[in-house]
Amino acid sequence: MKKIITLNQVFIIMLLIIAHLPSISQNILQSDFNGHWEFQLDSDSSANYMTKKTEWKKIDIPHDWSVGLPFDSINGEGCTGYLPSGIGWYRKHFTYSLNPNNKVYLYFDGVYNHSEYWLNGQKLGYHNYGYSPFYFDVTSYLQKDNQLVVKVNRTRGADSRWYTGSGIYRKVKLIITDRLHIPIWGTFVTTPQVTKEQAHLNIKIEVSNQYDVEKTFDLELKIKKTNSEVVELMEKQKITIQPGSSLYTFEVLLKNPKLWSIQEPSLYELETSIENQGVIVSSHRESFGIRSIKFDADKGFFLNGERVKIKGVCIHHDAGLVGAAVPDEVWIRRLVLLKDMGCNAIRVSHNPASEDFLKLCDELGFLVQDEFFDEWNYPKDKRLNCWEQHNDYDSRGYAEHFAIYAQKDLESTILAHRNHPSIIQWSIGNEIEWTYPSIRKATGFFDNMSWDGNYFWSQPPYSPEKIKEEYLALSVNEIPIQETASQLAKWTRDIDKSRPVIANCILPSVSFVNGYTDQLDVVGFSYRRVMYDYAHKLYPEKPIMGTECLPQWHEWKAAEERDFVAGVFLWTGFDHMGEVHNSWPSKTSPVGLIDQAGFPKSGYHMYKSLWTNKPYIHIETQLKDSMEYLVTPAGTVLDQNPEAWDEKIWYWPKRNEHWNYKSKDSVLVEVISNCELVELFLNNKSLGIKKLSEFPDRKYKWIIPFYKGTIEAKGVGKNENTSASLTTSGTPSKIIISTDKTALKEGEVAHIIVQLYDNNGNEVRHLNRLVNFEIKGGLRNLGVDNGHYQNVQAYNSNSITTSNGRALMIVKATDFVGESSIHVYGEGLKGSMIKIQNK
Repeated sequence: MKKIITLNQVFIIMLLIIAHLPSISQNILQSDFNGHWEFQLDSDSSANYMTKKTEWKKIDIPHDWSVGLPFDSINGEGCTGYLPSGIGWYRKHFTYSLNPNNKVYLYFDGVYNHSEYWLNGQKLGYHNYGYSPFYFDVTSYLQKDNQLVVKVNRTRGADSRWYTGSGIYRKVKLIITDRLHIPIWGTFVTTPQVTKEQAHLNIKIEVSNQYDVEKTFDLELKIKKTNSEVVELMEKQKITIQPGSSLYTFEVLLKNPKLWSIQEPSLYELETSIENQGVIVSSHRESFGIRSIKFDADKGFFLNGERVKIKGVCIHHDAGLVGAAVPDEVWIRRLVLLKDMGCNAIRVSHNPASEDFLKLCDELGFLVQDEFFDEWNYPKDKRLNCWEQHNDYDSRGYAEHFAIYAQKDLESTILAHRNHPSIIQWSIGNEIEWTYPSIRKATGFFDNMSWDGNYFWSQPPYSPEKIKEEYLALSVNEIPIQETASQLAKWTRDIDKSRPVIANCILPSVSFVNGYTDQLDVVGFSYRRVMYDYAHKLYPEKPIMGTECLPQWHEWKAAEERDFVAGVFLWTGFDHMGEVHNSWPSKTSPVGLIDQAGFPKSGYHMYKSLWTNKPYIHIETQLKDSMEYLVTPAGTVLDQNPEAWDEKIWYWPKRNEHWNYKSKDSVLVEVISNCELVELFLNNKSLGIKKLSEFPDRKYKWIIPFYKGTIEAKGVGKNENTSASLTTSGTPSKIIISTDKTALKEGEVAHIIVQLYDNNGNEVRHLNRLVNFEIKGGLRNLGVDNGHYQNVQAYNSNSITTSNGRALMIVKATDFVGESSIHVYGEGLKGSMIKIQNK
């Protein structure tokens, strides 16, 4: 008997595993510095925090102030999701026991953006980029009682092409060490040679002596499994170090290693101790994985010596109603959904990921492309994408500061992230070519009166020789893109040569001839799958892959049929806020496989049928009158344009997950499946068997008259136990509430999902109702949503109108201990309640 594990069970199992894994990094004392902050929003950029007398709001970090405010069609910007910006002030009071032998650091994983810092009235510094980690040495600023103040100037409301969030939206740490210690980001573990029998580890340890005299100490290294079992104990090394920092390298041969892989993401921990006169004065733990990666120009990507096709999605860093301040449990739910779809890789677009997100990818077995920048020397237009067409204050972004801060931001990101086994690529830039007029014109696609074609689906109209000639003539007064790429690639490789450098190239026909791709180890194609064969023929030595691809079947078909294409990253895994200029009430770009509330859409089901081996069936419907299909005399359903499927872009046609129409309406039934044969039934009467090979778009189709009852699609033959069905439902009469967690510790979150049902126990997906939430006990409402891209109700609410008969609330546990409850109710609906235990 086979035991079936549900998605919720997988979610709970993952949480239990993660709860017992070691932290990524820990010095002698690493304080949770995320509680008991205060915040206020201000519009006065010249205000001094010393003179601010208004009331402060108590908050915890991570904190995104924009997502907690109403959507604003007048003052908001569509490119960043119609949410307000402004100036945020943060402060925190804390005590510290002064110790002359200590060094103390204040670490921020991400603050958006233009932030300034004061400790006890003295300025610590300024940080510009909203996505790179940074820290301050605060040792000399500390007193017994301390006040930390942070000013975040996010008055540029259109400074990005997507929703950024506002404020201290990632975690903060107070790190206390001895003056003799391993500095932040001072450990680097690589695995240059890996087999199933043994692994060669290269370990680099930096030691910092901040005393005024030389120090002699013992350095001890232990390699542990995640269950704390020591698998390698190195003999203590006696070291004498002068004031300053020194780097030490160790080679370790580990027998019978457990390799990190997509299916079994095994992790190890390196524990390094500094012992001075028999006392451990500083210790550091670093999580790492043992694995090998390789990109081959002919055969694609290899993980641990085995060829793996990259089945990836791009994601932005927001997660719907929580904005950019995303709790771990929210990411886990989303990542488990992707894993269940067959996804094995994430492209973090278009900025470095958070430490917490990368940790989850390590633990859940996702490959990651970590991306540094969306702009280099020249800006993109935040409202219209591509090249700059606005120059107002609100739309000034990172390009204004790139020349000053790029090296520091890039290096800090790599140093912070380099021990994550999930990361397989460093991306130095996204679609940078758009910002160079010479590159656009040199392609021959644009401003070329002698060419008439479609850029998305056409080969370059110019030969490589003609492209190079045009580029050299047009680029005389520009900062050469290849020189900037060379500098970025060098900074990257100076720190980490174990991973390839890649970029997402939107105009690769020029990038191949102007020297840009010469700086890359792997060339990423953005919406240019039609050029895979072109590139492999002309530049056979370069590994290539699709790094930004349409979420359609034809994109995967192109990669699957070509061994030399390492894989794809689809745009996008989830709907994301922003990138919707002048599109009110659309506050979200609806291009994801999953909506903002975490509910799968049509594209999700298509890719689940493509990326998993398990038989799968999903059924959708729509009135025929609104379709572009026709029916032959033999009953075959055809697209009026038989080739249209091969040029579908981001958006999927509207489909319904219900069986509710008027009697005898002509209804299109589409079945997404990987079964070779599917039979359709209406009220247990067969409507015929069809073959997948009959449908080049991989969507089975029937057009049938509507009759109340149940429509069911079933696999045939070996897949006869695989099926999906829809049943006609009546008027909503009750609400059913469910949750992924029935017990929470302080700070943990749970997803509360409500679904409308009729009197017969059928889900109601065709009608919607206003539902209200009432919380009692120790839970805080983080927000409500229904997932619809045009839902512009404020997330910060206790009520929501459902979409497709369902809605989501996310709650967070307070310090309360005992039983909490959530009651959901609506007019004319029987309510429902769920209990959650606060531990």
